[in-house]
Amino acid sequence: MKLLVLIHVLSAIIGVGPTYFAHVLLRKNQSLDELRSSLRVGARLEIFPKIGGSLAVLTGLLLIWLGDYGSFMQIWLFGSLVAYVLIQIIAIGFATPYQKKLGGWVLDPANQKASNLPAEQLMQWIKARKYFYGASAIGLILFIFMIVKPS
Repeated sequence: MKLLVLIHVLSAIIGVGPTYFAHVLLRKNQSLDELRSSLRVGARLEIFPKIGGSLAVLTGLLLIWLGDYGSFMQIWLFGSLVAYVLIQIIAIGFATPYQKKLGGWVLDPANQKASNLPAEQLMQWIKARKYFYGASAIGLILFIFMIVKPS
C-alpha cells in the first residue's frame, strides 16, 4: 500500500507540476526569441501531465478502492477529484489550444524575422497565461486537499 501511495504522490506531482512551469515559459516581457524557446520546451513538457496525471487518477481510485478511506464523498477525496478534473479541463481544453495557436505563429519559419507579436498572437499569449494561472490556483487547492485532508 505504501508503494501505491508513493506512486500516486509522485505521479500527481509530475502530472500537475508542468502547469506551474507554464508561468515561467509564458512569462511577460520576454523577447520573441525567448518565447520561441519557451514554446519548444513547453511542447516537450506536455507529456508529463498526460502520463503522470492519468497515473495519479488511476492510483488514486485504486487507493480509494483498496484503502480504508470511508466514503468517497469525503470532502478531500471528492474535492481532489473535482479539482484535478478542473485542472485538466482548463489546461488541456483552454490554455493549451491558445498556446498551440501562438506556437504555430511563433515557430512558423515565415515569422522567424519578426520582432513583435501581432495583436491576435499577443491575445493568445495573454489568454494562455491567464488559464494556466487558473489551473495553478486550483492545483494549489488540490495539494491542500491531499495534505490537510479536511473532513
